Amino acid sequence: MDLATLIGLIGAIGIVLAAILSGGSALVFVNIPSMLIVLGGTFMVVMIKFSIKQFFGAFKVALRAFFYKTDKPEELISQIVDLAQVARKEGMLALEGQEIDNEFLNQGIQMLIDGTDASVISTVMKKEATETIERHKWGAKVFTASGDVAPAMGMIGTLIGLVQMLSAMDDPKSIGPAMAVALLTTLYGAMFANMVAMPIADKLSLRKAEEGRIKAICIDGVLAIQQGQNPRIIEAMLKAYLEPKKRQTEEENPEAA
Repeated sequence: MDLATLIGLIGAIGIVLAAILSGGSALVFVNIPSMLIVLGGTFMVVMIKFSIKQFFGAFKVALRAFFYKTDKPEELISQIVDLAQVARKEGMLALEGQEIDNEFLNQGIQMLIDGTDASVISTVMKKEATETIERHKWGAKVFTASGDVAPAMGMIGTLIGLVQMLSAMDDPKSIGPAMAVALLTTLYGAMFANMVAMPIADKLSLRKAEEGRIKAICIDGVLAIQQGQNPRIIEAMLKAYLEPKKRQTEEENPEAA
Protein backbone atom coordinates (compact mmCIF):
# COMPACT_ATOMS: atom_id res chain seq x y z
CA MET A 1 0.00 0.00 0.00
CA ASP A 2 1.36 3.41 -0.98
CA LEU A 3 0.51 5.56 2.04
CA ALA A 4 1.46 8.80 0.29
CA THR A 5 -1.19 8.26 -2.39
CA LEU A 6 -3.85 7.14 0.08
CA ILE A 7 -3.20 9.87 2.65
CA GLY A 8 -2.99 12.54 -0.03
CA LEU A 9 -6.24 11.53 -1.71
CA ILE A 10 -8.21 11.11 1.53
CA GLY A 11 -6.71 14.31 2.94
CA ALA A 12 -7.57 16.39 -0.14
CA ILE A 13 -11.14 15.09 -0.25
CA GLY A 14 -11.45 15.54 3.52
CA ILE A 15 -10.36 19.18 3.38
CA VAL A 16 -12.86 19.98 0.64
CA LEU A 17 -15.66 18.18 2.50
CA ALA A 18 -14.77 20.03 5.69
CA ALA A 19 -15.04 23.35 3.85
CA ILE A 20 -18.39 22.32 2.37
CA LEU A 21 -19.84 21.13 5.67
CA SER A 22 -18.65 24.20 7.55
CA GLY A 23 -20.60 26.40 5.15
CA GLY A 24 -23.99 24.73 5.59
CA SER A 25 -25.86 21.88 3.97
CA ALA A 26 -23.73 19.53 1.87
CA LEU A 27 -26.73 18.41 -0.18
CA VAL A 28 -26.61 21.57 -2.28
CA PHE A 29 -23.29 20.30 -3.66
CA VAL A 30 -24.81 17.05 -4.89
CA ASN A 31 -26.22 17.05 -8.39
CA ILE A 32 -26.45 13.83 -10.37
CA PRO A 33 -26.76 15.38 -13.87
CA SER A 34 -23.63 17.46 -13.23
CA MET A 35 -21.71 14.36 -12.14
CA LEU A 36 -22.85 12.50 -15.25
CA ILE A 37 -21.70 15.33 -17.50
CA VAL A 38 -18.26 15.54 -15.89
CA LEU A 39 -17.45 11.89 -15.20
CA GLY A 40 -19.38 10.26 -18.01
CA GLY A 41 -18.45 12.94 -20.51
CA THR A 42 -14.78 12.85 -19.51
CA PHE A 43 -14.49 9.11 -19.86
CA MET A 44 -16.28 9.07 -23.20
CA VAL A 45 -14.06 11.81 -24.63
CA VAL A 46 -10.90 10.15 -23.31
CA MET A 47 -12.02 6.86 -24.85
CA ILE A 48 -12.00 8.61 -28.24
CA LYS A 49 -8.31 9.40 -27.75
CA PHE A 50 -7.24 5.81 -26.97
CA SER A 51 -8.06 2.24 -27.87
CA ILE A 52 -10.47 0.23 -25.71
CA LYS A 53 -7.55 -1.88 -24.47
CA GLN A 54 -5.50 1.17 -23.49
CA PHE A 55 -8.45 2.89 -21.84
CA PHE A 56 -9.54 0.01 -19.62
CA GLY A 57 -5.96 -1.14 -19.08
CA ALA A 58 -5.22 2.25 -17.53
CA PHE A 59 -7.56 1.52 -14.61
CA LYS A 60 -5.70 -1.72 -13.88
CA VAL A 61 -2.37 0.08 -14.06
CA ALA A 62 -3.78 2.83 -11.82
CA LEU A 63 -3.93 0.36 -8.95
CA ARG A 64 -0.14 0.64 -8.85
CA ALA A 65 -0.61 4.18 -7.57
CA PHE A 66 -2.11 2.63 -4.42
CA PHE A 67 -0.81 -0.95 -4.25
CA TYR A 68 2.81 -1.23 -5.29
CA LYS A 69 5.87 -2.70 -3.67
CA THR A 70 9.17 -2.23 -5.44
CA ASP A 71 12.52 -3.73 -4.58
CA LYS A 72 15.03 -1.43 -2.96
CA PRO A 73 17.79 -0.87 -5.56
CA GLU A 74 20.60 -1.23 -3.01
CA GLU A 75 19.23 -4.58 -1.79
CA LEU A 76 18.78 -5.81 -5.37
CA ILE A 77 22.36 -4.82 -6.21
CA SER A 78 23.63 -6.67 -3.15
CA GLN A 79 21.76 -9.80 -4.22
CA ILE A 80 23.15 -9.57 -7.76
CA VAL A 81 26.69 -9.24 -6.39
CA ASP A 82 26.13 -12.32 -4.23
CA LEU A 83 24.91 -14.25 -7.29
CA ALA A 84 27.95 -13.07 -9.24
CA GLN A 85 30.25 -14.39 -6.52
CA VAL A 86 28.53 -17.79 -6.59
CA ALA A 87 28.70 -17.97 -10.40
CA ARG A 88 32.37 -16.92 -10.43
CA LYS A 89 33.41 -19.51 -7.84
CA GLU A 90 31.18 -22.46 -8.67
CA GLY A 91 29.88 -21.83 -12.18
CA MET A 92 26.51 -20.89 -13.63
CA LEU A 93 24.84 -24.16 -12.66
CA ALA A 94 25.45 -23.28 -9.00
CA LEU A 95 22.86 -20.52 -9.40
CA GLU A 96 20.16 -23.19 -9.63
CA GLY A 97 18.07 -23.14 -6.49
CA GLN A 98 19.22 -19.70 -5.35
CA GLU A 99 16.35 -17.82 -3.72
CA ILE A 100 15.53 -14.76 -5.86
CA ASP A 101 12.52 -12.65 -4.95
CA ASN A 102 12.52 -10.41 -8.01
CA GLU A 103 10.72 -12.32 -10.77
CA PHE A 104 12.42 -10.37 -13.57
CA LEU A 105 15.88 -11.06 -12.15
CA ASN A 106 14.95 -14.69 -11.61
CA GLN A 107 13.95 -14.98 -15.26
CA GLY A 108 17.34 -13.67 -16.33
CA ILE A 109 19.23 -15.99 -13.98
CA GLN A 110 17.27 -18.99 -15.29
CA MET A 111 18.39 -18.10 -18.81
CA LEU A 112 21.98 -18.00 -17.56
CA ILE A 113 21.58 -21.45 -16.04
CA ASP A 114 20.18 -22.74 -19.34
CA GLY A 115 23.25 -21.42 -21.17
CA THR A 116 21.32 -18.91 -23.26
CA ASP A 117 23.41 -16.63 -25.46
CA ALA A 118 24.05 -13.12 -24.12
CA SER A 119 22.40 -11.45 -27.12
CA VAL A 120 19.23 -13.50 -26.60
CA ILE A 121 19.16 -12.71 -22.88
CA SER A 122 19.58 -9.01 -23.62
CA THR A 123 16.84 -9.02 -26.27
CA VAL A 124 14.32 -10.94 -24.14
CA MET A 125 14.87 -8.93 -20.95
CA LYS A 126 14.91 -5.55 -22.68
CA LYS A 127 11.74 -6.42 -24.58
CA GLU A 128 9.90 -7.33 -21.39
CA ALA A 129 11.19 -4.20 -19.64
CA THR A 130 10.03 -2.05 -22.54
CA GLU A 131 6.55 -3.59 -22.52
CA THR A 132 6.18 -3.04 -18.77
CA ILE A 133 7.26 0.59 -19.04
CA GLU A 134 4.92 1.10 -22.00
CA ARG A 135 1.95 -0.04 -19.91
CA HIS A 136 2.83 2.50 -17.25
CA LYS A 137 3.30 5.19 -19.88
CA TRP A 138 -0.09 4.65 -21.49
CA GLY A 139 -1.78 4.46 -18.11
CA ALA A 140 -0.28 7.83 -17.21
CA LYS A 141 -1.36 9.25 -20.57
CA VAL A 142 -4.98 8.16 -20.06
CA PHE A 143 -5.17 9.88 -16.68
CA THR A 144 -3.36 12.96 -17.97
CA ALA A 145 -5.94 13.18 -20.74
CA SER A 146 -8.71 12.77 -18.14
CA GLY A 147 -7.21 15.64 -16.16
CA ASP A 148 -7.21 17.81 -19.28
CA VAL A 149 -10.75 16.92 -20.37
CA ALA A 150 -12.56 17.05 -16.98
CA PRO A 151 -12.37 20.87 -16.52
CA ALA A 152 -13.55 21.32 -20.10
CA MET A 153 -16.52 19.05 -19.49
CA GLY A 154 -17.22 21.03 -16.33
CA MET A 155 -17.30 24.20 -18.39
CA ILE A 156 -19.62 22.58 -20.93
CA GLY A 157 -21.96 21.60 -18.11
CA THR A 158 -21.82 25.15 -16.78
CA LEU A 159 -22.76 26.53 -20.19
CA ILE A 160 -25.67 24.09 -20.42
CA GLY A 161 -26.86 25.25 -17.01
CA LEU A 162 -26.55 28.92 -17.99
CA VAL A 163 -28.60 28.35 -21.14
CA GLN A 164 -31.28 26.64 -19.08
CA MET A 165 -31.18 29.46 -16.56
CA LEU A 166 -31.46 32.19 -19.18
CA SER A 167 -34.35 30.40 -20.85
CA ALA A 168 -36.28 30.63 -17.57
CA MET A 169 -35.62 34.28 -16.73
CA ASP A 170 -39.34 34.88 -16.40
CA ASP A 171 -39.24 32.86 -13.16
CA PRO A 172 -36.85 34.67 -10.74
CA LYS A 173 -37.09 31.87 -8.18
CA SER A 174 -35.45 29.41 -10.58
CA ILE A 175 -32.45 31.58 -11.35
CA GLY A 176 -30.55 30.93 -8.13
CA PRO A 177 -30.84 27.13 -8.12
CA ALA A 178 -30.10 26.99 -11.85
CA MET A 179 -26.93 29.07 -11.38
CA ALA A 180 -25.83 26.81 -8.51
CA VAL A 181 -26.26 23.71 -10.65
CA ALA A 182 -24.37 25.38 -13.49
CA LEU A 183 -21.41 26.14 -11.24
CA LEU A 184 -21.38 22.64 -9.75
CA THR A 185 -20.19 21.08 -13.00
CA THR A 186 -17.17 23.40 -13.01
CA LEU A 187 -16.48 22.40 -9.41
CA TYR A 188 -16.76 18.69 -10.19
CA GLY A 189 -14.47 19.04 -13.22
CA ALA A 190 -11.81 20.92 -11.25
CA MET A 191 -11.95 18.47 -8.34
CA PHE A 192 -11.72 15.35 -10.50
CA ALA A 193 -8.87 16.77 -12.59
CA ASN A 194 -6.74 18.16 -9.77
CA MET A 195 -7.51 15.74 -6.95
CA VAL A 196 -7.74 12.42 -8.82
CA ALA A 197 -6.70 12.28 -12.48
CA MET A 198 -3.53 14.40 -12.55
CA PRO A 199 -2.08 13.08 -9.26
CA ILE A 200 -2.58 9.48 -10.40
CA ALA A 201 -0.99 10.31 -13.76
CA ASP A 202 2.04 11.79 -11.99
CA LYS A 203 2.31 8.81 -9.63
CA LEU A 204 2.19 6.38 -12.57
CA SER A 205 5.00 8.36 -14.23
CA LEU A 206 6.98 7.93 -11.02
CA ARG A 207 6.22 4.21 -11.00
CA LYS A 208 7.43 4.01 -14.62
CA ALA A 209 10.76 5.57 -13.65
CA GLU A 210 11.16 3.28 -10.63
CA GLU A 211 10.27 0.18 -12.62
CA GLY A 212 12.64 1.19 -15.40
CA ARG A 213 15.54 1.60 -12.99
CA ILE A 214 14.92 -1.76 -11.29
CA LYS A 215 14.73 -3.57 -14.61
CA ALA A 216 17.85 -1.81 -15.90
CA ILE A 217 19.76 -2.96 -12.80
CA CYS A 218 18.59 -6.54 -13.39
CA ILE A 219 19.52 -6.51 -17.08
CA ASP A 220 22.99 -5.06 -16.50
CA GLY A 221 23.58 -7.41 -13.58
CA VAL A 222 22.58 -10.56 -15.46
CA LEU A 223 24.67 -9.65 -18.51
CA ALA A 224 27.66 -8.84 -16.31
CA ILE A 225 27.37 -12.22 -14.57
CA GLN A 226 27.13 -13.93 -17.96
CA GLN A 227 30.36 -12.18 -19.03
CA GLY A 228 32.10 -13.38 -15.88
CA GLN A 229 32.97 -9.93 -14.61
CA ASN A 230 34.48 -9.45 -11.17
CA PRO A 231 31.73 -9.02 -8.52
CA ARG A 232 33.39 -5.81 -7.29
CA ILE A 233 33.26 -4.37 -10.80
CA ILE A 234 29.62 -5.40 -11.10
CA GLU A 235 28.84 -3.74 -7.77
CA ALA A 236 30.57 -0.50 -8.78
CA MET A 237 28.78 -0.49 -12.15
CA LEU A 238 25.33 -1.08 -10.68
CA LYS A 239 25.77 1.47 -7.91
CA ALA A 240 25.77 4.13 -10.62
CA TYR A 241 21.98 3.73 -10.49
CA LEU A 242 21.90 4.82 -6.84
CA GLU A 243 21.94 8.27 -5.36
CA PRO A 244 25.51 9.38 -4.52
CA LYS A 245 24.94 9.15 -0.77
CA LYS A 246 23.85 5.50 -1.14
CA ARG A 247 26.89 4.43 -3.14
CA GLN A 248 29.16 4.02 -0.13
CA THR A 249 30.65 0.59 0.34
CA GLU A 250 30.62 -1.10 3.71
CA GLU A 251 34.24 -0.03 4.21
CA GLU A 252 33.28 3.61 3.69
CA ASN A 253 30.12 3.25 5.75
CA PRO A 254 30.84 1.20 8.90
CA GLU A 255 27.25 1.50 10.12
CA ALA A 256 26.10 -0.63 7.18
CA ALA A 257 28.38 -3.50 8.16
